[in-house]
Amino acid sequence: MNEEELCFARASELVSLYKRRKVSPLEVVRAVLGRIEKVNPRLNAYCTVAGEQAIAAARRATAAVAKKGAKLGALHGVPVSIKDLTVTKGIRTTFGSKIYEHHVPDADALVVERLKAAGAIVIGKTNTPEFGAGANTFNAVFGATRNPWNPALTSGGSTGGGAVALATGLGPLAQGSDLGGSLRLPAAFCGVVGFRTSPGCVPVWPIATAWDNLSVQGPMARTVGDIALMLSTIVGPDPRVPISYPVDAPALLAATRKPSVKGLRIAWGGDLGITPLDHEVRRVCEATLDVLRKLGARVEAAHPDFTEVGEIVRTSRGASMAARHHDKLAQWKPVMQENLVRNIEQGLALTPAEIGQGERMRTDLFHRVRTFMERYDLIVTPTAAVPPFPVEMTSGPRQINGVEMQHYIQWALLTYAFTVINAPAISVPCGFTRDGLPVGLQIAGRWHDEAGVLRAAAAFERVAPWAHLRPPTA
Repeated sequence: MNEEELCFARASELVSLYKRRKVSPLEVVRAVLGRIEKVNPRLNAYCTVAGEQAIAAARRATAAVAKKGAKLGALHGVPVSIKDLTVTKGIRTTFGSKIYEHHVPDADALVVERLKAAGAIVIGKTNTPEFGAGANTFNAVFGATRNPWNPALTSGGSTGGGAVALATGLGPLAQGSDLGGSLRLPAAFCGVVGFRTSPGCVPVWPIATAWDNLSVQGPMARTVGDIALMLSTIVGPDPRVPISYPVDAPALLAATRKPSVKGLRIAWGGDLGITPLDHEVRRVCEATLDVLRKLGARVEAAHPDFTEVGEIVRTSRGASMAARHHDKLAQWKPVMQENLVRNIEQGLALTPAEIGQGERMRTDLFHRVRTFMERYDLIVTPTAAVPPFPVEMTSGPRQINGVEMQHYIQWALLTYAFTVINAPAISVPCGFTRDGLPVGLQIAGRWHDEAGVLRAAAAFERVAPWAHLRPPTA
């Protein structure tokens, strides 16, 4: 394989090649680092490259492969990028903020520990908006990350750097996080796969708010199979994370090896009644319904009432942002991102009654969806209500199909709708607009049914000819 083929190889393919001594981890890491030098300056996917550490780890991984009878981890020698919100030992972690511009942690986050324990090699950190607050990846430290299909447009966010790295061959796996859609939206905008799992499936540590069941960490990759492979190495309980729980990791892998939607009852949710839907996005996503039917699924237009989602997001997001960041305003407000400051201040202005009412509404919505899902196995929607928009639109599109947005997060409510009910949801590529921009299909499942979501996504991916197309900048 040449260097470009190595850079675009699947993680599972690399594992097989290593075992058969067809290529070494050192060769792959060198190829990826070389490609980063060529591609990254144009798109700004990586904000920090840990070249020396990665080469040293690759040498150790290559030596381990050569040892007879050596027990290798599931991701042995596989390059992975880490979002700049996640702490990494000895590698600068800024959180996309001027506050932490020169911060170098002395320990790894739990998810990084688990990836390394599985043999993965950390290549560097990928760009994010400040503290992950926003669906357009830019910050005052590193600037904007650009879309690989059209660099004038946004990569989405907040795991925009990770999505661009995957799309352009800068590593086969990317770690990210997701509050309102931060794994799924950039996956849709960049033509890759992002999976938001149930809170606690992948334990998060360190974290200031240990009971947080809105923000999660998880995998991004170019294929659903690689998502399952990466996920299988980072799931399961940890005593420091009170919401974590046991997970059947082999079942996640099995789900993608024998994928199927035959006999499943799938609800086409469309716009869920909560946001306008761009005409091109609707056209592309509705075309997938016949694909699902041909695979044996029973598909019909239906969705529960999601009317309260906007208000639930207002109260829960505001309270969350205030809890995490209110102490920074006194000293750092002038250099903090505008939308982040607005979120924090909105949270500080909430009354206990508003927060309580928001939680009651969230509970009612959860049970409404739970009852709906007694009749359906999955709900599918577009991942994003719009195609990628100009990178200068820092707060997102102001209107969709001529309809003004009521608030800057409205266009992202299709992903947020499944966040607030703790449902597993994945974004998979499903086609392109007439302008050649990727569109993502969101597949959401029942409570804790990660395996079911993966099985359906993998079945869809198998018949999707657009799944492995490369952007022009790659």
